[in-house]
Amino acid sequence: MSIFQKLDAATKNRDAEAYIDLMADDCVFVRHQNGTEMNKPQISEMLRKMMSAGGADMGNRRCLYENDDILVVHSVNDYPDGTREAVLASYSLLDGKITRLETGATPLAK
Repeated sequence: MSIFQKLDAATKNRDAEAYIDLMADDCVFVRHQNGTEMNKPQISEMLRKMMSAGGADMGNRRCLYENDDILVVHSVNDYPDGTREAVLASYSLLDGKITRLETGATPLAK
């Protein structure tokens, strides 16, 4: 099963722990909102909130490209504060784990 398939299943099932298990211990997330970086414990906390009941709706995810080094995913996400974004995510991969995640997003009208 590809990283995308595992990531997509974890997202659809709102299974934060399965998503977190796909990340390397030194994984870094570069946030599109402000360019700051988050480490794995910070990413894990964010994912648990986003995937909890009442959290973000990650919409349908599409794999645009995947190989052993990179995964590129597009989705339209709806957030609890009423905002909606088209998100393009680039996952750097090493040995079957996510080592870096960077996103770009475009705000959308509901």
